[in-house]
Amino acid sequence: MAEPLRASIDGRILAPEEATISVLDDGLLRGDGAFEAIKLYGGHPFQLAEHLERLAESAAAIELRFDATALAREIEALLADTGEPEAMLRIVITRGGRRILLVERLPQWSEQVRIALVQLSPNEILAGVKSISYAANMQATRIAVRRGADEAVYFDAEGRVLEAPTSSVFWAGEAGPLRTPSLETGILDSITRRIVVDAVPCEEGAFSTAELKSAHEAFLASTTREIQPIRSIDGSELPQPDGGPAAAAAAAALEDAVGAERRDERV
Repeated sequence: MAEPLRASIDGRILAPEEATISVLDDGLLRGDGAFEAIKLYGGHPFQLAEHLERLAESAAAIELRFDATALAREIEALLADTGEPEAMLRIVITRGGRRILLVERLPQWSEQVRIALVQLSPNEILAGVKSISYAANMQATRIAVRRGADEAVYFDAEGRVLEAPTSSVFWAGEAGPLRTPSLETGILDSITRRIVVDAVPCEEGAFSTAELKSAHEAFLASTTREIQPIRSIDGSELPQPDGGPAAAAAAAALEDAVGAERRDERV
């Protein structure tokens, strides 16, 4: 996790080192809760309503109740107190009833990323849920690093590409369309993914790892990575390791979406 700059616990704003919750909270003991991470552009939380909607859906899926009205007030108060123009807002709702907000420094991502394909045995109960039970995701990244990569991309028992632990994956052949796994494969309904799919011609479906490995260009997409070209897959460098036209179109679409929302905010 990136370095926290400011925190709020149930509306009480304080320094991160002073922020505490009970050791009896099942969010801590069992990883039972839901979360969202939102990038701040010029202090503005991009796609805040969409993130809060997904948070509510994740919470409902695991029968986790929280006060959405209080949370909205607390977000506004924390952002006003922090004043950080470029940062990340993390929202965590725990089974113990805590509403945790953290404003964090943005992680520093490299210009390209090397990936390793890691098989996932999905838990269908949590499919599509942004749960705080992230131990398996973090272990997948560690496995990828041991293989000489930077990040993992999951595939299932049938050899179908899924997603990375904290991002969506896209790729394109030499002359073929941009492709990404469909939501029906059980991946998270990523908000950055939505922007790319809505703005750039893209095929969604169930695709094999062989198709991904044969790509000319590929990239990961997420809130803080934005659009990050994939340099290599399982040690084999792609023909366009710095990204190609599809990555450029995706990056432009995301930039346009950010700009449009910030213009609407100022109106």
